[in-house]
Amino acid sequence: MKKLKMGMVGGGQGSFIGDVHRRASRIDGMIDLVCGAFSSDAERSLQSAEALGVAPERAYKSFEEMIKGEAELPENERMDFVAIVTPNHMHFPPAKLALESGFHVICDKPVTLTLEEAFDLQKVVKSSGKIFALTHNYTGYPMVKQARLMIANGELGELRKVVVHYLQGWMSTAVEETENKQASWRVDPKKSGIGGALGDIGTHAENLTEYITGKKIVEVAADLSSFGAGRVLDDDGNILLRLEGNTKGSLSISQIATGEENNLGIRIYGTKGSVAWYQENPNELTAYWLDKPKQIFTPGGNGTYSDSTKYTRVPPGHPEGYLEGFATIYRSFAKEVEAVKNGADLSERPDFPTIDDGLRGMQFIYASVASSDNNAAWVSLKN
Repeated sequence: MKKLKMGMVGGGQGSFIGDVHRRASRIDGMIDLVCGAFSSDAERSLQSAEALGVAPERAYKSFEEMIKGEAELPENERMDFVAIVTPNHMHFPPAKLALESGFHVICDKPVTLTLEEAFDLQKVVKSSGKIFALTHNYTGYPMVKQARLMIANGELGELRKVVVHYLQGWMSTAVEETENKQASWRVDPKKSGIGGALGDIGTHAENLTEYITGKKIVEVAADLSSFGAGRVLDDDGNILLRLEGNTKGSLSISQIATGEENNLGIRIYGTKGSVAWYQENPNELTAYWLDKPKQIFTPGGNGTYSDSTKYTRVPPGHPEGYLEGFATIYRSFAKEVEAVKNGADLSERPDFPTIDDGLRGMQFIYASVASSDNNAAWVSLKN
């Protein structure tokens, strides 16, 4: 297929996640970055564009200027989609404008600043007819897909229990008081929303739980804490879960777990067996059984489903990880955009997180905060 043309909002000089998105989008050779509004500071945006090799005429001072300018170009020259890699408070405005201007969108998580914005954006996506993807990148790992397929095929039997954690230690000290930009906006409710660690990493744990099990979380009982002096948003939390089908669970998150790096893990227990996957060792999925020895599955290895293996890019035994997980989201999104361009039927749900998953994440944040504010009372995730 002809390469798709990507525009980017945010992700300029010094941005960690912007660079991740750019690298991931290039891995499968399906996407080129052609334009961008890389900063809310106009001069910094132009400087970033120059550093990234973006043509001067496609370097914009604001996302409004970019979307308007690209829409005025001939169809075969303009960008095909917009990647939004800004802090949370700047997800909704460019996403809404891009969709209403006829462009597809891929956006970092959580999907919006507020729950109200998430509902509004869902309406905009559906009325626009455009493709919207959310980069919950951990759903792109082959062994995550293997676990999901095993559960969907009934190999674990009836699901009883889910234990998921996402533990980091990078905010164990007051890093927001240094020059760490990643920390400073995450502790600011005006930029992060009502959830701190809850929005940043808790939504990953929530999404991973629902993606692998195929079950929605229906109620939460949350105990959120702010251990950092002066922080108004949570940096730690313990949440009980009730899922569809009488499945129970617990979700633990922290960004003040001293010494932890990126410890995301999930264990799912059924009546016939269980599975365990850990992001820091992403190429192994361990299955445990009632009546036979445990099994270790690897990407493309013996016993893996073909629908899991197709997401690997290298032969068995060659590790893949974080960037490839992101790249899988971009590849699946690009194929969907290309299908739309070719007039294909898109009746089946795509295998990447959508606006509906983004809304679920915001409902999870709001229900958890409401629960914690009410002494960990059970709160439902209302649709």
